[in-house]
Amino acid sequence: MWQRELVRAAVRGGGAGSPRAASVAAASQLRRVLESQLEDIRGSGTWKNERVIASRQGPHLRLAAGGDGLSSHPEVIRASVEALEKFGAGLSSVRFICGTQSIHKDLEEKIARFHQREDAILYASCFDANAGIFEALLTPEDAVLSDELNHASIIDGIRLCKANKYRYKHMDMEDLEAKLQDAQKHRLRLVATDGAFSMDGDIAPLREICQLAQKYDALVFIDECHATGFLGPNGRGTDELLGVMDKVTIINSTLGKALGGAAGGYTTGPKPLIDLLRQRSRPYLFSNSLPPAVVGCASKALHLLMESNAIAQSMAAKTQRFRSKMTAAGFTISGKDHPICPVMLGDARLAAVMAEDMLNRGIYVIGFSYPVVPKGKARIRVQISAVHSDEDIDRCVEAFTEVGRKHGALP
Repeated sequence: MWQRELVRAAVRGGGAGSPRAASVAAASQLRRVLESQLEDIRGSGTWKNERVIASRQGPHLRLAAGGDGLSSHPEVIRASVEALEKFGAGLSSVRFICGTQSIHKDLEEKIARFHQREDAILYASCFDANAGIFEALLTPEDAVLSDELNHASIIDGIRLCKANKYRYKHMDMEDLEAKLQDAQKHRLRLVATDGAFSMDGDIAPLREICQLAQKYDALVFIDECHATGFLGPNGRGTDELLGVMDKVTIINSTLGKALGGAAGGYTTGPKPLIDLLRQRSRPYLFSNSLPPAVVGCASKALHLLMESNAIAQSMAAKTQRFRSKMTAAGFTISGKDHPICPVMLGDARLAAVMAEDMLNRGIYVIGFSYPVVPKGKARIRVQISAVHSDEDIDRCVEAFTEVGRKHGALP
């Protein structure tokens, strides 16, 4: 009896050598380590504050406590409400059990038609789509060749598969060709690249990539999260922009940016591939289906894009206006012809201070620094939206010029 009481006392944590005392010591050590790391981040000027928005997304917004695409379009919002009322808030399950509704199939058919592909499959996000495709498609007999600056979700997806992995220098076609030559010993060869790279706003040389793929019997995969809905004559993306829609095998993209702005992603390509993903893709098999309201938003956004190319055309004009005016003011804008317009500053602290000063002038922009971008490559990323007016763009350029001169970024 007394031994049992002694054990109970020890578990209650009285003694210095008790499990509870040990766990408190470990937790205290963890806190000290984390606080030291956080202080280093603050000291380096790379601390990232999350601004709380107290209004819907749009060209003008309100922050709490004093770049969308079609997310605020009234028809998109109405479609979301109608889908919510008709189909409910969600399915409480995965697709193959009881999570597939007619609107899911309709949206997949519309995505395939928009991209001029055979079939499509929906995911909770494009991160999930990228996590699900490489493992299901590629085996140890195959090879994947990835641009070194691909999005983190592509990198993580490739890590999950057992294919032979090659990484080629960013948009370097000589290096890609050398890697393709080395990969000839493998069964399938898949070149994977972002269509448009989100940090720098540059566009992959898809014509050259497709030429090399044809020369070495390889397949081409592109992530179009930063292209779908606004690049190309009809907003279909970089493959349309560069005239290689018939040469790109697989497209992954998002419904969470230009196409409704809520959530969701997809893969579109050959029907046998989509059929395989429905059977083998783990993020698809083990994630709840997209909520009907999200599906309704995305479906209406695609309908608007396929009905008229006016939105895509206006985006190109507004992007050109901002880039040309900022360049004339003396700023360096990374990338080319993309509505993601990184204003390159180099110094992390300068990017953070200027972004905060821009906010004080009523312009919502974000400073990017390490580890989001490499050290010495800090910038303020500006995203042009279809709902920005020419007056909005001009006011932004004026504010940048004032703030740049104030902080020594401009003479």
